[in-house]
Amino acid sequence: MTVRRASCRCGQLAATCSGDPVRVSVCHCLDCQKRSGSAFAVQARWPEEQVTTDGQSKTWVHFADSGNRITHHFCADCGSTVHFRIEGKFDGLVAIPLGAFDDPYFLKPRFSVWEKRKHDWVEILGDKVEHSQ
Repeated sequence: MTVRRASCRCGQLAATCSGDPVRVSVCHCLDCQKRSGSAFAVQARWPEEQVTTDGQSKTWVHFADSGNRITHHFCADCGSTVHFRIEGKFDGLVAIPLGAFDDPYFLKPRFSVWEKRKHDWVEILGDKVEHSQ
């Protein structure tokens, strides 16, 4: 079974994922833009029983563009988000930003969501990518 490790910039907070993610997506919503500091964010999701975390995290809870509640877990020392959970459609799944992985080149996104918030200079390419507004 494949095991992947993600961590914050200082290494204090980490997540270990076993198996393959059930979803890898590019999100263009304002929450992901703010969280990533970029025009979009890419994250992979695993069933919560396939993810273990180490270290101390702080949490911040709010509501996303979708109206769903999000709980962000981030390092209190360096501020990096290492994992988050979205209630509703993604109950039982843990999302981890692709850039937090020690090896972030392992998968390509299959979904591009919240494209109504997508910057007009961004294109998400690929034959198997599903696009949604």
